[in-house]
Amino acid sequence: MDASRRPNQLFRNLNAKLASIPMIVTALVVFVGGTTWTVVHSFTNSRLLPKLDFVGLDQYERLWSSSRWMISIENLAIYGACSMILSLLIGFTLAALLDRKIRFEGAFRTIFLYPFALSFVVTGLAWQWILNPDFGIQGVVRGWGWEGFVFDPLNNPDIVIFGILIAGIWQGSGFIMVIMLAGLRGIDEDIWKATRVEGIPAWKTYVQVIIPMMRPVFVTALVLIASGIIKLYDLVVAQTNGGPGLSSEVPAKYVIEYMFRAQNLAQGFAASTMMLVSVIIILVPWAYLEFGGKKRG
Repeated sequence: MDASRRPNQLFRNLNAKLASIPMIVTALVVFVGGTTWTVVHSFTNSRLLPKLDFVGLDQYERLWSSSRWMISIENLAIYGACSMILSLLIGFTLAALLDRKIRFEGAFRTIFLYPFALSFVVTGLAWQWILNPDFGIQGVVRGWGWEGFVFDPLNNPDIVIFGILIAGIWQGSGFIMVIMLAGLRGIDEDIWKATRVEGIPAWKTYVQVIIPMMRPVFVTALVLIASGIIKLYDLVVAQTNGGPGLSSEVPAKYVIEYMFRAQNLAQGFAASTMMLVSVIIILVPWAYLEFGGKKRG
């Protein structure tokens, strides 16, 4: 009986399976094939054009001995940690406020989400003007009479990454707010009624009840934020182009610079491979804990 059912299960939804073949083939060829090609050529001495002239780990040794690469890693770590914490905090706070059924909720939701509709280039250029010391925030405040006020992060090598962070948070927090708001609207209203009957404060309800229930929503938000952090490039180029000096360099910009401007494909491939490895190091333990634990349970 079981043997007779297997062919039927194999041909079930056959049209859908056939329709998915081009997508699967494209994914294997483009993503898996492209990734393998990049990793292989990172062990070569490719310059302007790719060639299979293997040099072992020379490109990786050069990469990790480069001060430019180390600066880019440090900047990405600072930007990434601050972006994850602040995006989640601001996004959840805005969502919690909108979830209180305030007046003009639709208008506020549109205003908060609008920056996400802009490209990173537009956002970067806009905040480059806002943070300009002559006619930006510093110039406006000094025009009010506070002549000693200083706010010029984009020209200060020590805090330039935080100037870029401001623009990134401004653009991305609204999207995280929408995700969080959808999660909050999925919470059963009876839970809120029960906590009110028990006399539990609202902040305690959020911390002990609501946030644990929204764990999948937070995981989704973290994955989306992390993907934006790893590929951070447009915002940096639009605001500072990596300056002053190399103080706002990021890994994605390092890859682009070496692949297309320095005409050193192998070095760019090595840097992109290290970015891939960093993503795998983060995703594999998370996937094991997220899905392996459920399977064991």
